[in-house]
Amino acid sequence: MLNDLLLSPLAVFVIVLSVVGLLALLARKLSMRSTPTPGKEEPYACGQNVPTGKIQSSYDDFFHFAFLFTILEVVALLIGTVTGNAIWLTVAILAIIVLAIFILFRRD
Repeated sequence: MLNDLLLSPLAVFVIVLSVVGLLALLARKLSMRSTPTPGKEEPYACGQNVPTGKIQSSYDDFFHFAFLFTILEVVALLIGTVTGNAIWLTVAILAIIVLAIFILFRRD
């Protein structure tokens, strides 16, 4: 009875969470404290002083590749789990996915 209780997913989760929390507290106590120095948070570029500024990043190019990756993952999952009865649905979804890829990479 106790063996079944200790091997239940909830009990294992609580035990592992407790052990990890205790290890984190122990690591915090054993870790070395840092001392603030003037150049500690400055960017390093081969020993040269680099002027700092705010960088405006754009994810426009990244979006296309992330969306393509998502589409290809859905295709792999769909092809890997198709059954004989749902072949028409799979073909329809694949046609929609091909259309989505064409829309994704169209030129304006």
